Amino acid sequence: MIRYSIACLLFIVLLVSFEVPEVKAEGPYKGYNYSYWGEPAPAPLAYVPERAISGEQLGIGGFKNPQDVFVAADGYVYILDSGNGRIVVLDPELSYAEQFQGFMREGRHESFNKPQGLFVTSEGAIYVADTENGRVVELDADGGFVREIGAPEADVLTEGFRFFPQKIVLDKAKRIYVAGRGVFDGIIQFSAGGEFETFLGANRVRFNPIDYFWKSVSTKAQRAQMVQFVPIEYNNFDIDDAGFIYATSAGERSDAPIKRLNPSGQEVLRRQGYFPILGDLAYPPAGEQSGPSRFIDVDVPGNGMYSVLDGKRGRVFTYDEDGNLLYIYGLLGNQVGTFKNPVAIEHAGDRPLVLDGSLNQLTVFRPTRFGTLINEAAAFHYAGDEVRSAERWQEVVQLDANFEIAYIGIGKALLRQGENKEAARYFKLGMSRTNYSKAYQRYRQEVLERNFGSVMAGLVVAAAAAIAVSATVKRRRRRSPESREYVRERGAVAFVFRLMFHPFEGFWELKYERKAKMSIAMAILFLVIVAMALQAQYAGFVVNDNNPLKLNSLDQVQYVLLPFFLWCIANWSLTTLMDGEGKFKEIVLAAAYALTPIVLIYVPTTIWSHFMTLEESAFYYLLNSIAIIWFLFLFFVGTMTVHQYTVTKTIVTIFLTILAMGFIVFLAMLFFSLLQQIYSFAHTIYIEFVYRT
Repeated sequence: MIRYSIACLLFIVLLVSFEVPEVKAEGPYKGYNYSYWGEPAPAPLAYVPERAISGEQLGIGGFKNPQDVFVAADGYVYILDSGNGRIVVLDPELSYAEQFQGFMREGRHESFNKPQGLFVTSEGAIYVADTENGRVVELDADGGFVREIGAPEADVLTEGFRFFPQKIVLDKAKRIYVAGRGVFDGIIQFSAGGEFETFLGANRVRFNPIDYFWKSVSTKAQRAQMVQFVPIEYNNFDIDDAGFIYATSAGERSDAPIKRLNPSGQEVLRRQGYFPILGDLAYPPAGEQSGPSRFIDVDVPGNGMYSVLDGKRGRVFTYDEDGNLLYIYGLLGNQVGTFKNPVAIEHAGDRPLVLDGSLNQLTVFRPTRFGTLINEAAAFHYAGDEVRSAERWQEVVQLDANFEIAYIGIGKALLRQGENKEAARYFKLGMSRTNYSKAYQRYRQEVLERNFGSVMAGLVVAAAAAIAVSATVKRRRRRSPESREYVRERGAVAFVFRLMFHPFEGFWELKYERKAKMSIAMAILFLVIVAMALQAQYAGFVVNDNNPLKLNSLDQVQYVLLPFFLWCIANWSLTTLMDGEGKFKEIVLAAAYALTPIVLIYVPTTIWSHFMTLEESAFYYLLNSIAIIWFLFLFFVGTMTVHQYTVTKTIVTIFLTILAMGFIVFLAMLFFSLLQQIYSFAHTIYIEFVYRT
């Protein structure tokens, strides 16, 4: 009995000593985000659905086409049940508290008519955008009528203006902002007393130049049936603690579907992320879910973050204050946690609430460990605590090693601590060239200060060695006339440099004195391919914006060889009809030798690019531009000299040669298409023969 008791005790001790692994939260869909290159990449979910709340569950009858939800300062949740013309109030625990079915006004009951927007002040005053009644209604905390704000009256309003308020917010000064249906002049601003003041932040008019041309030459009746060039209207907005309005606008012609407007109506949204704030970057080319995201609501939970609701695909995109996309969740579907027609989003603490106008329910999400870490990291960064922010980012990269924004956060903390080399490494992982340049510049300065004497001594030794080698070469040339004559007259490599710096004489000697060699020309062509491939793959981080996963050295071969020989063939074919004196070999030699500046400049700039900062990259681009311009100049002079053309005839010949190159490509594509059709026909006959026999 004692042995049995001891065995049970040991079993219990061993059982409790094992750590129970944390179960990863799973959602009804796979999480994803976008990499620096704008490509979708798997990512952990930041939020998972917790539950869905319906009117039946609350015991008050089902919701009918609800349109808005608002979380008040005291944590109470207000749902605008538009179809039933009521406001349903939930307590902070999301249990039913009360509801307002219309209101009493001067002794009679009035109802809402398809209201669309709702706002609750910190004092508990309720503002309702009573859309179809064309008014804004203010109620007190108990649902009692306070006042009605009707259509604005001002000379700036267009003729036939009708007031259909859809969304409403108030700032701390109690100014009222209304987004109206069919209002293209911006957000309607009322004073605290309800008087119209101005329109705020109108979107710019965008139009297609071709459409504009056709409209200018069309009749009045035709113009009336065309799309009018009017700004995009705002469809929703929210306001942050500083009084800045985040406004969304949906439409194919909207270049900025979300804006942050200051009290003067100026756009001040920071767009320093990897890509524009447009929601999904990749989407199906056709079908119901094709096309860009359609923003229908925005919520600002604080700490510089804001979440935007996409009505087209049911996604929620959350960005930080700099415009970096932090995470994505949500989806259209029939499972719990997916939507059919999402219409509004709000945050109740750390729990997002998404209202569905078709499923007639409020979906509650809870953060995962991944989402909590990101939110805390963004909050610490917003508060200026980079060290604690970096601690959270370190945990984030353990969950998602591809989360590039986390590396930037870690790098900023290291930069503040003076760890410049390590900070530069993290900024490179985060693809932040601006921050990398800053960190690398500080690190380079540290290295130079520590090793100034060694660096200067090395430069002096290198200069002395160069002078000594140059003097030795000169002495040998003086003592050996035969060698000097070989370099001057028969040196193939020396002729390359002579042609670069004396092109008119050089190309003359290429044609009439036959100093150029085909082996050297092919070597130059090969070196051009190598130089361009090296630059594409191994240029310094601050100047290299190529996706390494999509680079292929063989592409450089076809990008150089194909245009090169296509030019030579087209030019030779054309100039034989235009009294050109150049032979095919001379055309090849001239074109190849003209490429020399690309080799001589691209290779050094590629090496130098690893030691430059972002500010110094202008010299990199300048030198590369000089290489291209130098090549084009040599190419032009070579074509003119080889064919013995005038300047005008050379320009015409080059233009016609380019057209001929296009024609050859067209014929080649036509030929391969014909071969493909012949092969397909023969293959079909073969399959038919096999099956019939």
